[in-house]
Amino acid sequence: MNKSIKFIFNFFLAPVLFILLCFSLYHQISQQPDLPRRWHTLSHNWNQPLFYVVVGMMLLNYGLEARKWQLQVAPLEKLSFFRAFKSVMAGCSITLMVPNRMGEYGGRILFVSEGNRARAVSLTVLGSIAQLIITLLMGVVGIIVIKFFATSNIPVSERLPFVLEDVLLAVSILLVIFLLWVYFKVNNWVSFLERFKIISGIVKYITVLHSVSRKTLLRILSISFFRYLVFILQYIWLLQVTDVDIPLWSCFWIISVFYLVMAVVPTIGFVELPLRAVASVGLLSAYSDNVLGIQAAALGIWIINLVLPAIIGSLLIFGVKVLKEK
Repeated sequence: MNKSIKFIFNFFLAPVLFILLCFSLYHQISQQPDLPRRWHTLSHNWNQPLFYVVVGMMLLNYGLEARKWQLQVAPLEKLSFFRAFKSVMAGCSITLMVPNRMGEYGGRILFVSEGNRARAVSLTVLGSIAQLIITLLMGVVGIIVIKFFATSNIPVSERLPFVLEDVLLAVSILLVIFLLWVYFKVNNWVSFLERFKIISGIVKYITVLHSVSRKTLLRILSISFFRYLVFILQYIWLLQVTDVDIPLWSCFWIISVFYLVMAVVPTIGFVELPLRAVASVGLLSAYSDNVLGIQAAALGIWIINLVLPAIIGSLLIFGVKVLKEK
């Protein structure tokens, strides 16, 4: 590749990404109705110790993801935990600007050796499938608990006013079964694709999946589960900070359904925050009339778990040489 093109990639990619990220964040935040009231509710309560616990858990959240990324990329190269952590954060910087956070692939591979980047994408996808399996599985359990075992006297139709429960449940169960099959039979899938010479140019980049053992797949899935528990607890505690009083048991499973909805509904960074607000109010308002607190918590989780890591990640990209200059 021409040296001038490499120079542009290496020294202008990070600033451009940072500008796009800032524009995306500004657009999302400025379009929010009642933003001053939501921000006031959040800022008025952030002197509580529990708020700082929620913020600190963001590091635990992405620390678990960094450890998972270490395991995923191990067949290609050994990453230190610190480099894996920076890689994960870099993925966050791009993920807010593309549909369903697929941009994390582009950010993470910047911290992988240039010769391994194309093959690292399939390993990134494998980890995303593991996290999606946990999200769908827990969401399915959440729908079942709310539908059949909730102790509240509120009718189910009012608890989930905007979700077609039975359709969502059926689709999610089918997705979980399919993804578990793909995940644990990944070697078989790669072997099957290797038979088709017409796509051999693409398949050669996913043969690295043969190196991922069943034990490693289970470890990745386990870390995904513990990470899921972390961001469920974050949301529960931030709701408590914003004075949304919902019993812990009910709140846990409602939020699991919330994350299920966010996982299956196609989103892009520009509309994710409004969708989060609508989904959280639709699911939680039947259990609490503190709508402003619910909206403030949705804003807070978005800032803590997505905006802060994205800003940190965009700064980490500065100085990373995307392409080697020869």
